[in-house]
Amino acid sequence: MRGLLMMMAPMMCSAAMLSGCLKAETVETEDPWIRLPAVPGRPASGYFRMHGAAKDAVLINVAADLAVRTEMHESMKGPGGMMTMTPLTRVAVPARGDVVFAPGGRHLMLFGLNPALKPGDATILTFTFSDGSRMQRKAWAIAAGDPAPK
Repeated sequence: MRGLLMMMAPMMCSAAMLSGCLKAETVETEDPWIRLPAVPGRPASGYFRMHGAAKDAVLINVAADLAVRTEMHESMKGPGGMMTMTPLTRVAVPARGDVVFAPGGRHLMLFGLNPALKPGDATILTFTFSDGSRMQRKAWAIAAGDPAPK
């Protein structure tokens, strides 16, 4: 038995290292969620966290299957302390770094959201990168006044 374990140990280590390498080759997206609008017909907002892969990446678009149009935006303080919002056409995702879309900062604006989407339902977000790669993630909807998911 001990001899079998000694023969298999290098293969198990190699498999573990390879699985770590494969995971590092793709950008990962965590915890996507949508805050439904307080007033029907107004845009919803979307949030998520992205972890960079082994190489730098550039996020160029996010689409939602239940929205007519989705835009990336960034909120910031403008002149006089007033909050302003600027559209983003690209967001750098540094190698092994994090990019956060959170309330008060970067976020998605979902226009023409299907009114059938209710709290607890989900929409599919499609993330498109400058190299042509795409990934899809399910984003859960919460009501306008509910606390952000943890």
